[in-house]
Amino acid sequence: MARRIPASLRCAALASAAFALAPFVSAQSFTQATVPASVGYTENADFADIDGDGDRDAALAHGGDQGNLRNSLWINQGFLQSGTVGAFSDGTSTRFPAVLDQSRDFDWFDFDGDGDFDALICNTSSLSSQSNRLWVNMGGAQGGTAGFFQDQTSTRWTFLGVNNGTTHRSSLPPSLVLGSGGFVDWSCDAVAGDLDNDGDQDIYHSSYGGAFSGATPSRLFLNDGSGLFEEYNPSGYQLSNHQLVNGAPALWCQGVQQNDTLNATGVQADLTCTSLGVELGDLDGDFDIDAFQGSRNTMPRTFRNRLSDTGSFTAFRDVTGTSGYLAYANGSGKYEQELGDLDNDNDLDLYGVNFQSPNFNDTTALNNGLGVFSFLQTTPNSFVDDNDADFFDYDCDGDLDVYVCAFSGQNQLQNNTGASGGWLYTNVTATHLPAVYDVSLGGDSCDTDLDGDFDFLATNNSNYPNRLYVNTTQVPDTTAPRVPLLEQLPDRGAGPTASIVRAHVYDNVSWDVLRYDDVRVEYSWNGGSSWHSEPMLYSGGQVFRGAFRGDIAGTIQYRVRATDEHGNVGLSTTKSFVASGCTGNVVTYCTAGTSTNGCNASVSASGTPSLSAPNGFVLTATGVEGAKLGLIFYGTNGAHAVGWGAGSSFACVKSPTQRTPASSSGGTSGACDGSLQLDWLAFLASHPGALGAPFAAGQQVNVQCWYRDPPAPKTTSLSNALEFTTCP
Repeated sequence: MARRIPASLRCAALASAAFALAPFVSAQSFTQATVPASVGYTENADFADIDGDGDRDAALAHGGDQGNLRNSLWINQGFLQSGTVGAFSDGTSTRFPAVLDQSRDFDWFDFDGDGDFDALICNTSSLSSQSNRLWVNMGGAQGGTAGFFQDQTSTRWTFLGVNNGTTHRSSLPPSLVLGSGGFVDWSCDAVAGDLDNDGDQDIYHSSYGGAFSGATPSRLFLNDGSGLFEEYNPSGYQLSNHQLVNGAPALWCQGVQQNDTLNATGVQADLTCTSLGVELGDLDGDFDIDAFQGSRNTMPRTFRNRLSDTGSFTAFRDVTGTSGYLAYANGSGKYEQELGDLDNDNDLDLYGVNFQSPNFNDTTALNNGLGVFSFLQTTPNSFVDDNDADFFDYDCDGDLDVYVCAFSGQNQLQNNTGASGGWLYTNVTATHLPAVYDVSLGGDSCDTDLDGDFDFLATNNSNYPNRLYVNTTQVPDTTAPRVPLLEQLPDRGAGPTASIVRAHVYDNVSWDVLRYDDVRVEYSWNGGSSWHSEPMLYSGGQVFRGAFRGDIAGTIQYRVRATDEHGNVGLSTTKSFVASGCTGNVVTYCTAGTSTNGCNASVSASGTPSLSAPNGFVLTATGVEGAKLGLIFYGTNGAHAVGWGAGSSFACVKSPTQRTPASSSGGTSGACDGSLQLDWLAFLASHPGALGAPFAAGQQVNVQCWYRDPPAPKTTSLSNALEFTTCP
């Protein structure tokens, strides 16, 4: 996503950053940097390169329990700003909409697919009715300046409250739909991911319910590809108020709603948790995006995406009862959780904040690779009221350490001791963090100053200042991303449809840093030494999705290359599949008209419409009225069937159309033994200005035959039609 910066400019900026930070170096691993002043009721933050200049900017979500406040934007002063990388200035007044709301979370993601980061803001209606908001980055497709935002909440949520049982199935009652856009909810976290594997980012929208009642369901909203979101509710059920009651259909999940259910067979599901956080990722190794939904007062839930099970996106299944963490996720106060590969065995493990009551102990659990967790450790000295946790490798030794934001007491740093220590956590707060006591609600990590290690922004409540802790270890990140799992593609026929492949990518960072890695699918065919490359898009968790050419035939080799922000490169194994040669996928359609003498002309094709050949794809119309003038015509705008002329014929090719030279059908007048023939490739070679030329492989073409049909003056008829796809 980030724009590549010339090496000379980048080196100069990094040198400036190193010089500016030199006075901060101390025995501790982190020291405070000077940041813009902001209100002291901040719930969370998120980093992204919103102006495309190669450094990370930060958004801060304000309000929470305090009231309606304006969110903040900090602009990194490197590159486009011509200042010091890692220093920030406040860009709120000129770049953010002047909106006051009770924001609990702020997430960057490119929901309109134009290459820049848009924003999803989670809000709560605890004091006044309000909705989660969608803000659009005005660069890219908007044609404005990247890094400036417009509130488009009123148009980006679509068909809210509309339920006709077929085309629109909103579960929201109209009474909860706001005239200003969006809908009334109590959301602390929503997260983007490609839930239906169609190449765009959808939204998992969690809710904790009014007054932490847990009665309001989480909802899914699918992206139409352009950044418009409509609720996914295959059950068709519409609520009468904000509560989803027991026995009602479970909306996007199999079965019926049942609070605290442990049924994992698809008969029941619980969508009504006191959810303060949700994590997406492939928990069971089948490449589709599952969900782990936290719950402050009740059991957290695990939802398995059944896309790979059924072959299509139909519903999720609540598999909490078989997920294995029931014994150590008890009591209240479970504010948040993180998914990450704690033991570097290539699956997503679990860090649970306050998961063990009554002492608010954090816990870790390991995934067996199939989405079943087993207890690993009570995190040392974690018996305080924590609010949030974030994975990052502060010492750059290749594993996931944890920064814990404490609601009471000092924030904590837990060091993952690595393979020799059994992948357990050790509390190193006293020797690595400044002795600062805040009321921290959240935070985010990234390499703010691009010096090769990871820094941390802690967001604070109760009028405590937000704090950016700069990593002063100066140990560079040399850990390469891992691509341990690559989807095996089946053999296929070459054609216009792209080959879609997914892969697992892991690194020593949290998912919201991993998503910025440059991940590409590389492919070649028939033993060629040249590798072609296409970008892969982040799907959620550890999953990336890519698409590459489907019109090539032979043995196709493919692999995935992942490059992180520090230039470390990981490469998957190489896999292959066989694509049979392109045939053009010729199909006939439409109904031929009946001529005066009862002729029903039929058009067919022989050969292959290979654009690399000068000739050899022959179109033939038979059953034409004998000894009559006729021609073959084609179009590139698709098919239809519209009544044509005074007879029984249909126009089956959408305009505009291209006529080819007319000729006699031959045969016997009054009989149906005439025919017309055209080598379409030879026609293109001799008519470079013809409709559609020059053609590209994979383009669809529709063909039909026209011929004269006396005895009535000027009467004509049409054949049926055929459709084909051009080959390389």
